[in-house]
Amino acid sequence: MANEKIMIVDDDSNICELLRIYLEKDGFSTVIANDGLQAVNMFTKEAPNLILLDIMLPGLDGWQVCRKIRASSSCPIIMITAKGETFDKVLGLELGADDYIVKPFDNKEVVARVKAVLRRASTQINSAQKEVHYDKLSINLTNYELKVNGKLINTPPKELELIYHLASNPNRVFTRDQLLDEVWGFDYYGDSRTVDVHVKRLREKLEGVSDKWELKTVWSVGYKFETKE
Repeated sequence: MANEKIMIVDDDSNICELLRIYLEKDGFSTVIANDGLQAVNMFTKEAPNLILLDIMLPGLDGWQVCRKIRASSSCPIIMITAKGETFDKVLGLELGADDYIVKPFDNKEVVARVKAVLRRASTQINSAQKEVHYDKLSINLTNYELKVNGKLINTPPKELELIYHLASNPNRVFTRDQLLDEVWGFDYYGDSRTVDVHVKRLREKLEGVSDKWELKTVWSVGYKFETKE
């Protein structure tokens, strides 16, 4: 994990410097952006392994930055919000955030969170099984590609990770909380409707494709990828 590059995005130079010191002390390299537009441009140039992203930024706010990055990359993102600000966990999850931290924070906790998220990302990338196939359906987690009838379907990273997780465990029922923990990867307290939103979008792409499998709702429990062969 040493030498992995962390992009710190915050308009407070003192916070950036403190995070830089703690992260570099632990063996990470760092780059810093102080506004949203700079962050988007720097992301393309620097290709960081993880982003620490403040929500309240000049130029583009953290939500906009997250949305732009998620349009083309599954790079892990940890959102940072100030104490007292409303953090919409559902919005963060839907946009593809991997974790969130509330200011004021302990710098050692930030480093621990960074390591945990990178470990999860590494586990997903190094998974022995990176592709699953069913009738008229191919899900490739290495290239982040979803194909229906051989045709590439534009699919956001979290949607693809969700259908991959379900399809890799056919006929197993997952609760919404399990999916939040195992796909999004951090403890989530409160409304879990984000899973329903992602399933709804996947169904719009997959409904009626084949009679040999189905993304099925298990009422009062959760969801499963049901095979009928």
